[in-house]
Amino acid sequence: MKEFWSRFSRNRGAVIGVVILAVVIACAIAAPILFPQSPWSMVQRPFLPPFEMEGLPLGTDAVGRDVLSGLLHGARVSLLVGLVSTAVALVIGIPIGALAGYYGGLVDDALMRFTEFFQTIPSFALAIVLLAIFQPTLAYVILAIAIVSWPPVARLVRGEVLSLRNREFVEAATLSGQGDLRIIARQVLPNALPPIIVLASLMVATAILLESALSFLGLGDPNVMSWGYMIGAARTVLRTAWWLSFIPGIAILLTVLALNLIGEGLNDALNPRLRVRTT
Repeated sequence: MKEFWSRFSRNRGAVIGVVILAVVIACAIAAPILFPQSPWSMVQRPFLPPFEMEGLPLGTDAVGRDVLSGLLHGARVSLLVGLVSTAVALVIGIPIGALAGYYGGLVDDALMRFTEFFQTIPSFALAIVLLAIFQPTLAYVILAIAIVSWPPVARLVRGEVLSLRNREFVEAATLSGQGDLRIIARQVLPNALPPIIVLASLMVATAILLESALSFLGLGDPNVMSWGYMIGAARTVLRTAWWLSFIPGIAILLTVLALNLIGEGLNDALNPRLRVRTT
């Protein structure tokens, strides 16, 4: 672990990403403490510009709600959607990819054709269709994003397992009498974790962008405050109150940038080829 952190800290961008993400997480955790009142509550007159009134540093929106309160509470929703949808996508994609790569043959063909079926449909369009069928609640938003996010995981895991299944330690485990599922879980997948971890960090960023786009179109949960909802609600007053879209847009930009920088740092620290090149 010490060696990992040493390699990770050499990437300045990754360290900056960790700092930015830590600030976003701290804001999300502190939201109910700093703003115990609902972010939907009206606190002042509408369209109050930033830094004009004490106690409202980011002003108010079109109906007089505190923009800073909405921003911090929106961080909770965006991070929750990103993390949970990525976890669900990993739970779906890793077993499918592992089974396809380990068994090959008809199992591989069937599972990969199933995966390709989902990849032939544009992710954003499929998410819209799913939310149009189901209720646009937070749980269904997470599920829709997970459903459109798992195919790349399955293909990555399949490729890693294909390269590992004929290694000596797998053959030794087979000769020792271990079952296939035990070999996959105890021998193969632990050695395939580095690229999966890198992909997962990038998937969180993609999920946050996707949730923001869905909320912008009015397909998010109408009962929770999110950054995408804030941008969507302010799009009709973009010329007169530009800050209402700009502020949550910057929050999305910084969070996604931080996650991408962290993913790049994880790739540098976990990729054995890069490790050999830098030593």
